[in-house]
Amino acid sequence: MLRRVLALPSARIAVAVLAVIALLAALGPLLAPHDPLATGDHPLGAASGTHWLGTDYLGRDMLSRLLDGSRVSVLGSLEVALTALAVGVVPGILSVYLGRAFEWITLRLADTLVALPFLLFAVAVVALLGNGITQAMLVTGVLVSPLFYRVSRAATLAVARSPYVEAAVIGGASIGWVVRRHVWAKVLPPVAVALAQTVGVGFVIVSSLTFLGIGVQPPAPTWGGLLASDLGYLSQRPWAPVTPALLIMVTVWACNVLADALRDVSGEAGRALVLARRARDRRPAAAGPAPAGGAR
Repeated sequence: MLRRVLALPSARIAVAVLAVIALLAALGPLLAPHDPLATGDHPLGAASGTHWLGTDYLGRDMLSRLLDGSRVSVLGSLEVALTALAVGVVPGILSVYLGRAFEWITLRLADTLVALPFLLFAVAVVALLGNGITQAMLVTGVLVSPLFYRVSRAATLAVARSPYVEAAVIGGASIGWVVRRHVWAKVLPPVAVALAQTVGVGFVIVSSLTFLGIGVQPPAPTWGGLLASDLGYLSQRPWAPVTPALLIMVTVWACNVLADALRDVSGEAGRALVLARRARDRRPAAAGPAPAGGAR
């Protein structure tokens, strides 16, 4: 499936963009030419050889703050996606096998989480637990988890009604064996699509919260926080919000393009995987000893 995805030109471009963003998150603080928290004597300065993107209203180097803030933005979006993945996929699969009571409870919880406004809920949790990016992103990931719940449940239902799965259950196969052997191959492709989409959604959520000053303690830089501070001085630096806004837009675009590529190849790749496993299961029987008298 990965080879099929990378065979698409759009997917290769998206992976290259995301690789650059990941590199900025890993090495951004090391690549920053100045201290991102150090103030200077030239506030709202224009771009120059010393400050490539200019300075903000306190004279801090904008390029350094942009590079340093990339780590919080990337890790926050990944935290949202991985939390939603962990909270949503396992109950979605088990809701098909653990009876009506578990199914009803998980469905009602998913409906409740969908109805909750994540921004208001994140603000409430931050007010209770303190203004930290981890608390805000964990709560947001839980609120986004119904997407993974519904995707994994729908894929599991399609497999659970298959004759070969019903035969395995009748033959005494355990739920864990059925999930590992048959269900996971069908659930993984749509979950991968949902994960790529959720990373992009996570970037939007992190940027929105930090734009409002939620989840980060000033003067720590983030892409959303830089965008908010730049909007206050548009008359002096009208071009300043372009760079953080462009980074957010390009990252979300790359995540969506990658999700589209995964969706396009997931059906064909899933069918090929199932056929390969069936051929492998039939191989030992076909390779048994020849009957007496020789084979024709």
